[in-house]
Amino acid sequence: MSHDSRLLAVKIALTVTALEFFGPILRDFHPSHALNPDWVGHARVHLVWLLGFMGLSGLANLYLIWLRRPFEVRNLWLSAAWQSCNLGGFWIAYLLLPTYGGLITVPGIHMEILGYDENVFVFSVLSLVMLGAVAVLRFGLARGTHSTA
Repeated sequence: MSHDSRLLAVKIALTVTALEFFGPILRDFHPSHALNPDWVGHARVHLVWLLGFMGLSGLANLYLIWLRRPFEVRNLWLSAAWQSCNLGGFWIAYLLLPTYGGLITVPGIHMEILGYDENVFVFSVLSLVMLGAVAVLRFGLARGTHSTA
C-alpha cells in the first residue's frame, strides 16, 4: 500500500471515529436524557454543555483531518489524541459504573448488538478503529510529517 493510500486510510478511520462526537447529540437530546423532567435542571445543563463541547470537538476534528492547511501528519496525531480522550472517557465511565450507580442500558432506549449493549459494542469497534489508525500513523507513515494529501 502506498504512502498516500495509508494516509487516506488513516483520514477515513479518524473521520469514522470523529463521527462519535455527534452521536450523543442525536441520541441524548431526548426525553430520556437532556429533556428528562426527572433530572435535576443543573444536571441537564451539564449534559447540554457536554453535548455542545462534543459537537464543536467533532467539527474541530474534521477540520484537522481534512481542511487544515498546510496539511501535516501531526494534525492527524492531534485528532487521534483528542478522540482517544473521548473514547477513554467512555471506558472510564463504564468501568466506574458501580461507584456512581450508572447504567449503560436504558430499557426501551438502547438495544443490543451481537449480545452487547449498543454503547459497549460501538465503543469497542471505534476503539479498535482508533488503534488501527494509530498503528498506521506510527508504523506506516514514518516518512516525514508533510504531505499534499
